[in-house]
Amino acid sequence: MPRIVILGAGAMGLAAAQRAVTLGAEVELIEADREPGGMAAHLDLGGVSIERFYHFVCKSDAPTFALLRELGLPDAMRWVPTSMAYFMRGGLHRWGDPVSLLRFPHLSWTAKFRTGLQMFLTTRQNDFAAIERLTARQWIEAGSGREVYDTLWKRLMGLKFYEHADHVSASWIATRVRRIGRSRRSIFQEELGYIEGGSQTLVDALVQDITAKGGRVALGEPAAQVLTEAGHVTGVRTAAGREVAADHVISTVPTPLIPRLVPDLPAALSAQYAAIENIGVCCVLLRLKRSVTPHFWVNIVDEEIPIPGIIEFSNLRPAAGEDAIVYVPYYMPVTQPRWSWSDEELITESLACIARVNPAVTRADLVEARVGRLRHAQPVCGPNFLDRLPPVQTPITGLQIADTCYYYPEDRGIAESVRLGREMAEHACS
Repeated sequence: MPRIVILGAGAMGLAAAQRAVTLGAEVELIEADREPGGMAAHLDLGGVSIERFYHFVCKSDAPTFALLRELGLPDAMRWVPTSMAYFMRGGLHRWGDPVSLLRFPHLSWTAKFRTGLQMFLTTRQNDFAAIERLTARQWIEAGSGREVYDTLWKRLMGLKFYEHADHVSASWIATRVRRIGRSRRSIFQEELGYIEGGSQTLVDALVQDITAKGGRVALGEPAAQVLTEAGHVTGVRTAAGREVAADHVISTVPTPLIPRLVPDLPAALSAQYAAIENIGVCCVLLRLKRSVTPHFWVNIVDEEIPIPGIIEFSNLRPAAGEDAIVYVPYYMPVTQPRWSWSDEELITESLACIARVNPAVTRADLVEARVGRLRHAQPVCGPNFLDRLPPVQTPITGLQIADTCYYYPEDRGIAESVRLGREMAEHACS
């Protein structure tokens, strides 16, 4: 069986390593961070183990369930009735079911009918090829109308994608709508899931299974270069100068890093990787003495509030006793001024925004706060995005490259990480 080196110990890299070592390959997993898990890794928040970046599970996430069963965790899933809402014009309005739509005060009856119909039909669509050439704005305005886009979507898109807001793929947005829409107990009740103990439960189980089967996990050791000879992979050199021989290399690091990591790629191909745009995220994680809202997810559409929403994670996974755990994600291009703000500046602004949603929450309710940062957090997926992606199998024999943009039109998630990671491992072992 082959010697396989996998770069990146996020969920995709871990899934690839676990599958490859299970198939009998000699595996080494190399990770720059000192902890495995990537975006699924946990941190300590005042004695509570919690994800650095929020994760939730939907009922369509079959690869996650299959992997949990394989790892001996068939009963690890927990399902919770959840809800979402919009905060706008000083009020909090539940959203996501027929009754909430009818009661929503900021849309005309025609707009309510059109957006309800479009979202309903989207959850039942299996293929979005027909809208692949459209932007999200074009698709929403054609189906729901400009009133709906301007009222519910425009501010959210602008605060996440900034100058890219009008160039986001319709297929990408529609797939997100479908995933959430299919995770319901009934037409009236959304139901989302979490892994008991959080994503760290899965990360730990994967690492344990990899090492138990003879694989090696090297942490705190960034990869410096993929080594090649005569068009074939020969190994990887780490930043410490260590060389690891390999018949196959699977890279799961962000695609913008590929030109430096693989200097032997054809120039045109390197340019394709470099052209894939990403935005970063500064994710503020707050532990509060009181709840902000009864909802898991609140979209904020208010010109005076500079965040697009909050995720009250404790309304999905209670993890801190009576305290609330709230994520405030600042997605943005790294050229934005807020990207260079200090943690304290982001925390202070986040609390001020939360106080606008619920004035009862004050700075005195803050128990602890942390800020997670990722420079390459979200690929910007435009129309016909697949046409811009190089093949997973590169012209260099034995080298496969993919990151979260290869989930398209699906968004980032553990299920897609597991699916693609395992596919690459099986290809290398075939």
